[in-house]
Amino acid sequence: MNNELWKKCVDFHGHECPGLAIGYKVSEAVKEKMGLSFSKDEEIVCVVENDACCVDAVQVLTGCSIGKGNLIHKDSGKMVFTFFNRKNGDGIRIVLKSRKKGEDRQKEIERILNAPYDELFEFKKPNFQLPEKARIFTSVVCEECGESAAEHKIRLMNGKKVCIDCFTDYTRHIY
Repeated sequence: MNNELWKKCVDFHGHECPGLAIGYKVSEAVKEKMGLSFSKDEEIVCVVENDACCVDAVQVLTGCSIGKGNLIHKDSGKMVFTFFNRKNGDGIRIVLKSRKKGEDRQKEIERILNAPYDELFEFKKPNFQLPEKARIFTSVVCEECGESAAEHKIRLMNGKKVCIDCFTDYTRHIY
């Protein structure tokens, strides 16, 4: 384990916790298994299926971020991380195995950080395709609130262009 990189993750996140340790190990595992390094642009894409502490370590160690467009949040609530290498199209799905409960917090952090990758994770093929590169969209002013939104998020309502916040969905039908 690289103590300097761990400290960098803790500084970014704000505290040590088991979730951050999981993100640290996921990031180290993908670097080793796919031969990846820090993503300066969109060379690496990571799709995270949770919004937990682990995602902070993934950002710090892989260079994947929402702002760059190479960190995508798929809200399934799973401790799953799918990585792609844009240069060659390779991908890997990393799934956290069941965790021990009731362990002392610091001991759990140390156990996670020192465990072999195969003890913590299942490694699978991705179950979806590599997402397209991030696009830059034209901004459209909402005709209700006056705030700008990316054009692909604008809806039509009563003949007006409105943002998602101002849009009232039609929910009369039962599916």
